Amino acid sequence: MILPQNFEHKIGFSQLREMLETLCLSALGRQFVGKMQFLTKYDQLQKLLQQTDEFRALLNSGADFPSQHYHDVHPHLVRAALPGAYLDVPAFFAVKMSLRTIRQALAFFTQAEEALYPTLRLLGIGVQVDRNLLAALDKVVNDEGQVYDNASPLLSHLRQELIARQGQLRKQIAGVLRHAREQGWVPEGAEPTIRGGRLVLPVVAEHKRRVRGLIHDESASGQTVFIEPEAVFELNNDIKDLENAYQRELIRILTALTDQLRPHIPDLRKAYQYLGLLDFIRAKALLALRLEATMPVLHPRPLVQWKQVRHPLLYLTFKEQKDNPRDVVPLDMELNPEQRILLISGPNAGGKSVAMKTVGLVQYMLQCGLLIPAGDGSEAGMFDDVFLDIGDEQSLENDLSTYSSHLLSMKQFLLFAGKRSLVLIDEFGTGTEPVLGGAIAEAVLNQLNQARSFGVITTHYTNLKNFAERTQGIVNGAMRYDPEQLQPLYRLEIGKPGSSFAIEIARKIGLPKQIVEQATRLVGKDKIRYDQLLEGLEKEKTDLEQRTAEAAKQERRLKKAAQDYQDLKRHLEDTQLEVLREAKQKAKTLLKDTNQQIEATIAEIRRNQAEKEQTKQAREQLDTFVREKLHIEPPKPRPTREAADATNLKVGDKVALLGQDGYGEIASVKGKTAEVLFGGMKTLTKVSQLEKLSRAEVKEREKKAEKAVYASSGMDLTGRMADFSPTLDLRGERAEDALQKVMAFVDDAIMFGLPELKILHGRGNGVLRQVVRDYLRSVRAIASVGDEHADRGGDGVTLAVLK
Repeated sequence: MILPQNFEHKIGFSQLREMLETLCLSALGRQFVGKMQFLTKYDQLQKLLQQTDEFRALLNSGADFPSQHYHDVHPHLVRAALPGAYLDVPAFFAVKMSLRTIRQALAFFTQAEEALYPTLRLLGIGVQVDRNLLAALDKVVNDEGQVYDNASPLLSHLRQELIARQGQLRKQIAGVLRHAREQGWVPEGAEPTIRGGRLVLPVVAEHKRRVRGLIHDESASGQTVFIEPEAVFELNNDIKDLENAYQRELIRILTALTDQLRPHIPDLRKAYQYLGLLDFIRAKALLALRLEATMPVLHPRPLVQWKQVRHPLLYLTFKEQKDNPRDVVPLDMELNPEQRILLISGPNAGGKSVAMKTVGLVQYMLQCGLLIPAGDGSEAGMFDDVFLDIGDEQSLENDLSTYSSHLLSMKQFLLFAGKRSLVLIDEFGTGTEPVLGGAIAEAVLNQLNQARSFGVITTHYTNLKNFAERTQGIVNGAMRYDPEQLQPLYRLEIGKPGSSFAIEIARKIGLPKQIVEQATRLVGKDKIRYDQLLEGLEKEKTDLEQRTAEAAKQERRLKKAAQDYQDLKRHLEDTQLEVLREAKQKAKTLLKDTNQQIEATIAEIRRNQAEKEQTKQAREQLDTFVREKLHIEPPKPRPTREAADATNLKVGDKVALLGQDGYGEIASVKGKTAEVLFGGMKTLTKVSQLEKLSRAEVKEREKKAEKAVYASSGMDLTGRMADFSPTLDLRGERAEDALQKVMAFVDDAIMFGLPELKILHGRGNGVLRQVVRDYLRSVRAIASVGDEHADRGGDGVTLAVLK
């Protein structure tokens, strides 16, 4: 049961019905929109929702589904059912094109994957479009809505004759017109025209006797008459006879085609029922796309568990406001057997009525087979009754304007409401003296709760909030409000009552201070304390939400930073290994080329028996190779420095010979001679050949010396490779020392490109073996690690195979 009778208009569903009608392609679909009604059978509703959801997915996929020629041909079928009647060409064109659309739709679902559109595919069961009938229509009417000239041999012959006679007629009347123009009998720019189905000439009225022929008509002013020249009488008669014969043959063809269509009328009615249903479902799917609606999980019992639900009309209105775009604040709404009735309180214009209307409109949409504008994961149930009592007149027409009419509604609700009823009441208890109105409202609310009805009720009455707080089955809800800015937030919070903030709003809008203070005294301390408590809770709630949001934001930043660090670390490790592998490969190739060049140089020197010139050339070739291959740049010229002065030198100063990289320390200075300690050797040299060094220069030269030592020790690759043994003996070593040796050993083996390595560590207590093998398994260049053959040491020797 739906109350009141104008429920759809009051809740706003009539606007959605109008939208659906505009989205339909034909009157066939609009008929289904008009028949749409509130459903209470679970299986039926589940099927309708599934059909709409499948069509929504179809539209989202961009599939090529037919969307043209949804013609309503039922009037034509009624006419065709009469024996002896025939359909005209436009009617057959509509039948042909719509039947083609039906066949295309059936083929689409037949050829689609079976799991994609199961319920839509079932709609086409039993729908038939006879191929022979469609072929007969195609033979007579083309895709532009015209009859083919070759629809029959006689029609083709008549058409050709008609064209030939019309050509003759145009030639003859052109001659008459030319002569009339020369004589000035016709108006300037006059052309032949049709009057009474015959070709005539426009002639100036004063010259009408000069043109021999039959007058058919005259202009409104009487200055022009339309004359059929005598010379074209016969041709016009012949053309008229041919046109009549053509029309008789066309009627014969259309009558025969109608007779062929007549036996198929029962099947055609079913086919057009199918086409109209597709049009209706398509319109519902388009509306769902506009609303960003989804299909909730449907239950046969009463239940409301919606996530992020939006008022459909409000959403569409805000969406169309391009100059001042706004978003509808979504609501999380829940009604279940434990909290069946939601009592919403809060300030005026805070969104209470919108929340209540959202529940009513969305639930009614759902049970009419429409998808609802709620988020994923929403669940919904079914009600047998929906009762509505709206008291405001802001956006919906209000027929019940007096308190007695409100009581009449309450009477009906109490009579018919049960445990499968949804009761929606706005501004509960208003319209009379507050104390009495609140008492009656509390009694009605108690009765509805005892009937185990479901409902959403808005109110300002404190006694109802207190009643909900202590009564099982009823839960308080508050529309959130910013107590600092005194602005509504339009967010629903279930579990606590809301304050009307009447005193605060009065103070904000500027009522005189004494008025506000007097109102505060009249209300009483308890009421003020109650509202202040609610206000304080609202402030704390808002502050906590802000802090929680900030903490969540910081947590997301930290997670992102940690993830970035891990990604960067992983990238650096991968890059390091790649660079090392590439460098070792290049070093291996360079070593091979260098050895070949050295051997070639030695062979060249020997071949020339150490002759000075050939030896010099060979060495120059070797130097050139080293510079090119190793990219060794020539040393940069040192900046010229002045020689040291004996008066500036003292014992302990760091000095260097001019042009030399090393440095020493002054031991003593005697006149122009200085005794310098280079390493462990004392040397006498002239002061003029020395340069004094600063601390920074000394450190720089020390670094260069270390690099030179390292380079000299590292570049003797040929010797190292010749001396390198693929077997490393670690027996008796400490684990730490053994690990250092293994690391250096493996690096050299990889650089030299050896295929396998042997490491002797003995059996003992197994510590050395574990350390060695753990390290080897961590090296990417090693393909496998295992024991040596039992005859050659077994598990006392580790055999490593390189990639």
